[in-house]
Amino acid sequence: MDIDGGGWTVLQRRQDGSVDFYRGWEDYKNGFGRLTGEFWLGNEHVYKHTSEGNYQLRITLEDWNGDTRYATYNTFSLGNEDSSYKLTIGGYNGTAGDGMTYNSGAVFSTKDRGNSCAQRTVGAWWYKGCTYSNLNGEYLRGKISSDKNHHRGVSWYYWKKWNYSLKKSEMMIRKH
Repeated sequence: MDIDGGGWTVLQRRQDGSVDFYRGWEDYKNGFGRLTGEFWLGNEHVYKHTSEGNYQLRITLEDWNGDTRYATYNTFSLGNEDSSYKLTIGGYNGTAGDGMTYNSGAVFSTKDRGNSCAQRTVGAWWYKGCTYSNLNGEYLRGKISSDKNHHRGVSWYYWKKWNYSLKKSEMMIRKH
């Protein structure tokens, strides 16, 4: 990936709803999907990468009108599985709004392990109570109209609030 000087490793991609992201712990630990399409690299792989130095995270978001925003964090790492892949993140810069710093210190949760927000949002993420981003949420295709779907989409609160599910998201890391 050559965005912003290159050297990125993609760890998550959502683009068409072809892969179900409402999965259990083992899938998120080991990864799933196809690198050429929608996928999650795997928390164990991300932990091993980020334990080898200082990493930054870049998130690129796209809505259903083709508008894009980004968020870059100069600090990003995951703890090991014993810590439930505890997130350390900070140093926001970008155009999307800071949807992740709130989650710093949170552990990863899936439908079968961790915080109950995973079930309520039909996702898997670093939830506190619950979150301002949910990029592994249900792929709902744009505006969310009913209260029962509130918080369930591929969402980034500081850009589109909770009533909108994004078309695309991509999370990338690189050493710095």
